[in-house]
Amino acid sequence: MEKFLTMLNTSNPNNYEYTTKHLELHILGGIKTNKLETLRITLSVQKPKSHNVLRHSVDLYNDNQVEKLVRKIAERLELGTSVARRTLQDLTKELENYRFVLLEQQATPTYKELTATELRAAEAFLKKKDLLNRTNELIGKSGVIGEVDNRLLMYLIFTSRKTNNPLHCISLGSSGVGKTHLQSKVAELIPEEDKVEITVLSANAFYYFNRTELQHKLILIEDLDGAESVLYPLRELQSKKRITKTVVHKDTKGTTKTIHLTVEGPVSVAGCTTQESIYEDNSNRSFLLYIDESHEQDSRIMQYQRLASAGKLDKQAQMDALQLLQNVQRCLKTVTVINPYAEYLELPLSVFKPRRTNSHYLQFIEAITFYKQYQREQKVNEDTGEVYIETTFEDIQEANELIIDVLLRKSDTINGATRNHLENLKAYLKENNQATFTNAEIRRNLRVKETTLRRYNKQLLEEGYIRRIKKDKVKSYCFEVIDLEEYETLKAQIDEALNTCLHRIEVATSPVTRHQQNGEPKKKKAS
Repeated sequence: MEKFLTMLNTSNPNNYEYTTKHLELHILGGIKTNKLETLRITLSVQKPKSHNVLRHSVDLYNDNQVEKLVRKIAERLELGTSVARRTLQDLTKELENYRFVLLEQQATPTYKELTATELRAAEAFLKKKDLLNRTNELIGKSGVIGEVDNRLLMYLIFTSRKTNNPLHCISLGSSGVGKTHLQSKVAELIPEEDKVEITVLSANAFYYFNRTELQHKLILIEDLDGAESVLYPLRELQSKKRITKTVVHKDTKGTTKTIHLTVEGPVSVAGCTTQESIYEDNSNRSFLLYIDESHEQDSRIMQYQRLASAGKLDKQAQMDALQLLQNVQRCLKTVTVINPYAEYLELPLSVFKPRRTNSHYLQFIEAITFYKQYQREQKVNEDTGEVYIETTFEDIQEANELIIDVLLRKSDTINGATRNHLENLKAYLKENNQATFTNAEIRRNLRVKETTLRRYNKQLLEEGYIRRIKKDKVKSYCFEVIDLEEYETLKAQIDEALNTCLHRIEVATSPVTRHQQNGEPKKKKAS
């Protein structure tokens, strides 16, 4: 029998090439690895240097389909059936072998091994004092402009993917203010092997990941509007840390049976949207980060764009900062965090949905402790043998400083866009030393569309933030803000509640209190 010289070229993942002495074949779209019981491909077949091309979809494991294709190739390309049959048989073997290679690559994720120098630098950084502020500075050097609190919050939330109780976040803001940009820039600081980026995904696609493929991964959704079909399984993955789907499957003998597709978490999920109210179920499970839409932030971003265009940015310094933060992430190891002060922590009464928010608050404190693991003594539970580290008073202080704006938004009775408008409106009234305003005036000076302003006013009237006043001697109406200081008052209340918790911890952990709790007499001062 004639021996064929064959070669499968897979350099183009969407167009494999397979060439023999008699035929040139292209496998269009590559091959799928999720169904090993079939080998369905789309073929383009022609003689070398010929323009007579035959295109056909076939399952190479289906003998009837293969025989029909053999006869079709022989007839269309004027070739012997034995040559066509042998070529397809050899192609099948080549594709089988390559598919097993792909499966091995998928089963064994590639993790970057840090060099000794990289490891020392990352560990030294994690041991430095004032770690959160140093990290925030490094995030800025990596190319994240402004958003000082949001970027650190987001980085710590992304870091929590390595814990057993990861946090999630949704970036909110009007169109074009940089929600996706902020998320993508902070996500660049997370190693590639630890994240999954989604633009569009079908409803069932999540169930076909390998069982542990998503464990401790960061799932990034560019726009929640484009991923509505997967929001339900994502919510289940966030809450239950696993999802299961039962499907009907036929085995090689044609017997029908049901199988369970299970994907396990935990995962950290981040997404962006302009429509806060539509994704309330997802918002309840996430930290809501409102993008800075101030003129100062506009100026910072535009100045950065100008410097980039002029070639005056230090690209190497940005890359060094990015690489260091990625290596820092690779150094963090899974360890249990115990917060000995948790029983003293209480949320302000103004917070809505306090049960879930309280859980987020405690998890955020744990995330900070987890990030500082190189500065904590590892302890061992004598009963279980479990290794753990403990939260410090400083961790809680830093968490309170970062989370106060999140709690403030969680305590607000109006959505973020309306709140931003109201604060801009207050600033305008104070600046112009006036108490009332008209719609035409606000549209003109704050540049708000009529439909948008009508929507804002409706919510503000319903929630009692503004009221309508009839002008004297005319039939028209104007509006008045009822309380110009209400937001500052709410913030002060939340701040006071958090400080009260810190004071309670200080009192409970003072030496005098410990002696009294243990029934020990208070030591007298030496005379």
